[in-house]
Amino acid sequence: MDEDDRPRLRGDAATRLSAESLDSYSQHELETRIRLLEAEIARVESHRLKAAAHRQTADSLFKPRAES
Repeated sequence: MDEDDRPRLRGDAATRLSAESLDSYSQHELETRIRLLEAEIARVESHRLKAAAHRQTADSLFKPRAES
Protein backbone atom coordinates (compact mmCIF):
# COMPACT_ATOMS: atom_id res chain seq x y z
CA MET A 1 0.00 0.00 0.00
CA ASP A 2 1.39 3.37 -0.97
CA GLU A 3 1.83 6.06 1.66
CA ASP A 4 -0.84 8.22 -0.04
CA ASP A 5 -3.37 5.37 0.12
CA ARG A 6 -3.24 5.07 3.89
CA PRO A 7 -5.89 6.83 5.96
CA ARG A 8 -4.64 10.09 7.42
CA LEU A 9 -4.61 10.22 11.21
CA ARG A 10 -6.75 13.08 12.46
CA GLY A 11 -5.10 15.43 14.90
CA ASP A 12 -1.69 13.94 14.19
CA ALA A 13 -0.12 17.22 13.04
CA ALA A 14 -1.34 19.09 16.12
CA THR A 15 -0.01 16.36 18.39
CA ARG A 16 3.42 16.52 16.75
CA LEU A 17 3.46 20.32 16.98
CA SER A 18 2.60 20.31 20.68
CA ALA A 19 5.35 17.79 21.43
CA GLU A 20 8.07 19.65 19.51
CA SER A 21 10.74 21.43 21.51
CA LEU A 22 10.77 25.18 20.87
CA ASP A 23 14.21 25.75 22.40
CA SER A 24 16.03 26.04 19.08
CA TYR A 25 13.71 28.68 17.59
CA SER A 26 14.61 32.37 17.53
CA GLN A 27 12.09 35.00 18.62
CA HIS A 28 11.46 35.87 14.97
CA GLU A 29 10.86 32.22 14.10
CA LEU A 30 8.48 31.89 17.05
CA GLU A 31 6.54 34.99 15.95
CA THR A 32 6.29 33.57 12.43
CA ARG A 33 5.10 30.26 13.83
CA ILE A 34 2.45 32.00 15.93
CA ARG A 35 1.16 33.88 12.86
CA LEU A 36 0.97 30.64 10.87
CA LEU A 37 -0.84 28.87 13.70
CA GLU A 38 -3.28 31.76 14.10
CA ALA A 39 -4.02 31.62 10.37
CA GLU A 40 -4.63 27.87 10.64
CA ILE A 41 -6.94 28.39 13.62
CA ALA A 42 -8.92 30.96 11.61
CA ARG A 43 -9.15 28.53 8.67
CA VAL A 44 -10.40 25.70 10.89
CA GLU A 45 -12.87 27.99 12.66
CA SER A 46 -14.22 29.20 9.32
CA HIS A 47 -14.69 25.62 8.17
CA ARG A 48 -16.39 24.73 11.47
CA LEU A 49 -18.84 27.61 11.10
CA LYS A 50 -19.64 26.63 7.51
CA ALA A 51 -20.21 23.03 8.57
CA ALA A 52 -22.47 24.16 11.42
CA ALA A 53 -24.51 26.36 9.05
CA HIS A 54 -24.78 23.49 6.58
CA ARG A 55 -25.95 21.16 9.35
CA GLN A 56 -28.49 23.70 10.59
CA THR A 57 -29.88 24.10 7.05
CA ALA A 58 -30.10 20.34 6.59
CA ASP A 59 -31.79 19.91 9.96
CA SER A 60 -34.37 22.56 9.12
CA LEU A 61 -35.12 20.93 5.76
CA PHE A 62 -35.42 17.37 6.99
CA LYS A 63 -36.82 17.89 10.48
CA PRO A 64 -40.35 16.51 10.85
CA ARG A 65 -42.94 19.27 10.96
CA ALA A 66 -44.75 19.76 14.24
CA GLU A 67 -48.50 19.32 14.06
CA SER A 68 -50.52 22.42 14.81
